[in-house]
Parts: sequence; structure tokens; C-alpha cells
Amino acid sequence: MAHEIVMPQLGLSMDSGQIIRWLKQNGEQVEAGDLLLEVESDKSAVEVEAIESGILHIVLGPEAGDIPVGEVIAYLLAEGEVPPAGDGRVAESASEVVSKSEVGAEPAPQAVKVVAVGHGNGPRPGRPRSSPAARRRASQLGVDWRLAVGTGPDGRIKERDVIRLAESGEPAIVGAVAEEVQISPVAQRLAESVGLDVRELARQYPGKRLERADVERAIRLALSGAQPAVGPGSPGAAKPSRQPMSSLRRLIAERMSRSARTTAPVTLTTEADATDLVKIREGLKADSQTEVVPSYNVLMARLVAAALMEHPHLNASLDGDEIVRWNTVNIGIAVDTERGLVVPVVPDVQEKSIRQLAPAVNDLLSRAAEGKALPDELTGGTFTITNLGHLDIDAFTPIINPPECAVLGVGRLLEKMVVVDGEPAIRTMVALSLTFDHRLVDGAPAARFLQRVKQYIEQPYLWLV
Repeated sequence: MAHEIVMPQLGLSMDSGQIIRWLKQNGEQVEAGDLLLEVESDKSAVEVEAIESGILHIVLGPEAGDIPVGEVIAYLLAEGEVPPAGDGRVAESASEVVSKSEVGAEPAPQAVKVVAVGHGNGPRPGRPRSSPAARRRASQLGVDWRLAVGTGPDGRIKERDVIRLAESGEPAIVGAVAEEVQISPVAQRLAESVGLDVRELARQYPGKRLERADVERAIRLALSGAQPAVGPGSPGAAKPSRQPMSSLRRLIAERMSRSARTTAPVTLTTEADATDLVKIREGLKADSQTEVVPSYNVLMARLVAAALMEHPHLNASLDGDEIVRWNTVNIGIAVDTERGLVVPVVPDVQEKSIRQLAPAVNDLLSRAAEGKALPDELTGGTFTITNLGHLDIDAFTPIINPPECAVLGVGRLLEKMVVVDGEPAIRTMVALSLTFDHRLVDGAPAARFLQRVKQYIEQPYLWLV
């Protein structure tokens, strides 16, 4: 019996994911425990293992875009077994799609106008409006599934809706569309997944076989709501580089917009003398008994946790009309990755020593940078630290990570000539930027917290003992 492989739920908040690439090819023998594919959720990229053995039959590939959790993306079949009825299509593997797009590349056409994408019952741009079964049944019955009224979640068109449409006597226009439009199978599936009218698109490319690149260009124009200032075919026009937003990039955009819309951010800045903190770290580096040298992120996380335990107004979040003050400190540390910014969370920092934190934080941040942090390791933060010192940045305005109350920005360590006890001296200084939500806490308590953080940097023995 065919074993279904579905889009997995990689975290409690995940409702859809994207296939980055299949690690096995169509028709390849797969054993239980083999790595099958890489999936990108809104927070991380995870390799998915096979839990059964069989011959892989891929249904959906990277070109499918966002795929709802639980939707069938492939089957594992026994020798000689055929896919379930109605699921006979074989998706092209990622390598096949790439090779075909390269071989079939044509000169860039004239600029196309913006076409409508995903109107009516489309859940959101980039997400299929109908199930694969509904589209297959529409093809069998000779009707246009886009005319059906969706009764599934978020208006999604199900197979039953297509059957109801066929019984209603709507004109069978799928055959006409096939005769009118020349389009590759990959481009057709991509257009269907976002509700793009291929007939309208074909009018912009008379006599041309539509390829995946043509559909992607139309989708990008539709989502941007703008026409290109210079047509791709204009003499001397520089061709811009475009790419669809990844799930992570969309999540970052949504959270930043949400932060701007829903918080009342205020930023306080100060400068701390980090000379003694630097000496402590250098001493640990020189100590042969130190197994893992703590990074400045580790030191900052531990001293910030100590300050938050004394100033719980900053270790808080807003839940409706209630302010929740947490009795544990879960520090999120922003990490720059190739996919975008992620914030892995170190739990219960206030209970751990530097020696305990150093290896745990190093492991978490390195896995996050590689896109291998688990979804649950990217949630549950109560306060965030973002450090741009390694990029030679001093003070800046960090953005609050909702629903948290505050975020601390840490600048670079910089030797400066300052006055100490009335005498000039060279000291290692660091700029601190605290952005807090004025709805949850007033300026004076926030300033006292930042003052305490500054004191802990300048006198680390206060929190080390």
C-alpha cells in the first residue's frame, strides 16, 4: 500500500512550508531513516527523514511554493505499485526543473502588464487556492476549477467543489485553454497554484510557449502592484535581479511591520566602560582549564538576565489587556544567516553559570546560523539581544520583537580616551541601545534597567559572585 509523505508541521505555529529541494530523485529506492528533502518553515530549514521504505514518487517540488501542513507531497510505493488513483502525475525533480529552464531559456520578452493573482477564494499570494485532487478532477471532467466556489479552509477549492461545478452545467473550457495557451507543465502548475490567468498572460507573449520564468515574472509584478520603469526589451536597459520572498523573509517583514504598528517604541542610549569585562574574558581564554571560552554574547546574556531579575518590568509581554511579567529569563540572541535574521532563544539564563551557558549558546547559535535550529528553539523569548559590534556599528535603534517588551542593542568594543578619576585614560567602551514598548513600561524604569546593565558591564564582579 502506498505510504503518503505529507508536508510536516515543524512547529506549533507552522501552517505551511516550502520544499527547498528533494534529496532523493523520482523513482529512487528509499530506506527508512534516509534523508528525503529539506523543508523551510517560517523560522528554519529542516531535513526530513523517511519513516518507511519504498520507491519515491514525488508529487510536489520547490516550484509549488507554500504548501499547507498535511498536504501530500510524495508517496513511497512498493515495487510495481502505481500511485493512488487520481495521483498519477510525476513532479519534476529540482534538478530536472533547473536543467529544463536552462535549456529552454529564450530571449527576454517585452514587459508584461500586471495580472490578477489569487482573487476570490485564494488564502494568500503564493499559496494554492485548490487541492491537487481538485485540479486533477477538473481536468478529468473538463471544467475550469477557478470557477468553483471553495468550501475548504480559507475558501480552498476541494474535489467536491469541482464535482458540484461540473454537475451545475458550467461550460467546459479547459480544453479550449489548452489549445489557446502553449505552456510548460511546470509553468502551468505554478500558475494554477497562485490562481494566475494563463490566458491573460499568453496574450502578452503571442506565439510563445510560456515557461516558468514567464509565470514567475508575472507573479512578482502582480504582488508588487507596479510596472517596471524600463521594459526588459528596451535598448540598454539594465535587468534587475528579482526573487520571491522566502518564508523567513516574509515572517521578518510581518514581524517588523507588526512591531511598528502595535508598539510605542522608545530608544535610550548610553555608553559603558567594558574594560574589566574584556579582561575577564581574556583571562578565561588564557586559562587552560577553560573548556569553552564564553563569547561576549554569552557574557551579555548572563548579566542582562541578572538585571532583568531585578527589573521585571522589562522582562514582560502584552497579552490582550494584560501585562505578563515572566519569572524566568529566556534570552533571544539575534543571528544573521543567509536566509535572513533568526532569533534562537536560550532558556532559563538566570539559573545558569557562564561555564554552563558557553557551550550551549555556542552550539545553538552555530546551528541557527546554518539554518538547523529546531523550531521550538526559535520561540518563547522574553527579551532579545542584538549585537552589531562585529560589523563596526556603535549605537543603533533595535526593533522590538513582539510580544516582548524590550530589546537591547550592543555596539562594538572601541578603545577611547576618556576621563577616569579626573585623569585621561584609554578604556574599552561599548555603546548600548535599549528600545522598549512605552505601553508596558515608562521611561524611568527602563532607564534604571539600562543603568543597571551598564553597571554590570563596568563592574562584572557584582553579578559573577
